[in-house]
Amino acid sequence: MALAVVNKIKPVIQYIGTSCCSFSTSQNLHEIRLLARMRIVDNSAIGKAAAQIGKPPRVIHVYNRRRVGYLGDKVLVTVKGEMKRAYIVGLRQKQKPNVPRMDTNNIVLVDDNGNPLGNRITVPIPSALRGRGGDLTKILSLATKFV
Repeated sequence: MALAVVNKIKPVIQYIGTSCCSFSTSQNLHEIRLLARMRIVDNSAIGKAAAQIGKPPRVIHVYNRRRVGYLGDKVLVTVKGEMKRAYIVGLRQKQKPNVPRMDTNNIVLVDDNGNPLGNRITVPIPSALRGRGGDLTKILSLATKFV
């Protein structure tokens, strides 16, 4: 009986295996690591140009000890061949208490002094970032919506 069931299922398994060869079954990462694709959510000129040509910025360095980025961390990204600093303001991660889950990994570009390159942020910012100090206060002053 068991052998008959296996013989009936075997062609189905082979069909699924060959048609889904490019399908990844690995678990999604809930953090930002090296070469993660991001989305620029301010209205800076370089961010608009990168979105227009369809090349998302990629993380090349995370400024903390773990080398893994979470909400509010500073990262170094490449945008159109240029290196820019940015802050993570939204993550695709598991739902945590008082932290919203975003559909994309969002960043806001800043210059070397920590001033934002754009003058407006186009998406809602998590209110969990309000407690963190530093250069994030300049970013939070540009935001109009909080979640």
